[in-house]
Amino acid sequence: MPTRPVVAIFQHHPHQGPGFLLHVLQGAGLRPELFDPDERSDRPADLRGFAGLVVLGSDHSVNEDRPWIHHERALVRQAVRDGIPVMGHCFGSQLLAQALGARVGRSCRPQIGWKRLRATPEGRELLGQAEVWSFNWHYEAFGIPRGATRVLAGAQGLNKGFVLGPHMGFQCHFEVTQETIEDWCAEGAKEVAGRDEPTVQSIEQMLSQAPQVLPDMHATARRVYARWIEGVRRRHSRGAGGTVAGRG
Repeated sequence: MPTRPVVAIFQHHPHQGPGFLLHVLQGAGLRPELFDPDERSDRPADLRGFAGLVVLGSDHSVNEDRPWIHHERALVRQAVRDGIPVMGHCFGSQLLAQALGARVGRSCRPQIGWKRLRATPEGRELLGQAEVWSFNWHYEAFGIPRGATRVLAGAQGLNKGFVLGPHMGFQCHFEVTQETIEDWCAEGAKEVAGRDEPTVQSIEQMLSQAPQVLPDMHATARRVYARWIEGVRRRHSRGAGGTVAGRG
């Protein structure tokens, strides 16, 4: 029986899981393996045996001097070098951009809540429409790496998504579910309380919009993930490099 493509997923926080992305990967017959790179006993030494790499969000900055961030960045660079498709959301997109030589720094304004984002002319075929819904919770942003194509832009942040070959980075969250939103709002209530900024929604706004917005956003996510999975399948068909490496 043919082996299923294995996708490594780096999850950095208990409430920042792969959500809808996990559902799509499993539905496509892929085999996800979750890791918490912040734990020494639970991170791959390298990417042998993996046909794809997903890097999710984090409360940390990619610019912090932490061993696990350095190691994770090295794995992203290995993935790019070896043609292993990378999917990055928020922290993950910043780490991918940084690994590709782009700058990551503080945004002029925090971005928290539901946002309508604009597909660039180059991104419309991937995203399927001129504007898409996204969920955001971040304070930093990336530059577009050399050779990459901007596919998504926002009113308060020009660089919201890029593609470089089989690699995709999105400065937003397509993967969140209703449960994710509820967890984040509960955990971040004090963070957003009393903030009078046009780019920060209240907890009430985020929760009330979720049921109406999530179906449209997940339709976009499914389209994007399906394209990324095509690259994972191609990488797997060429051979993912043997058995999964031991955890270091």
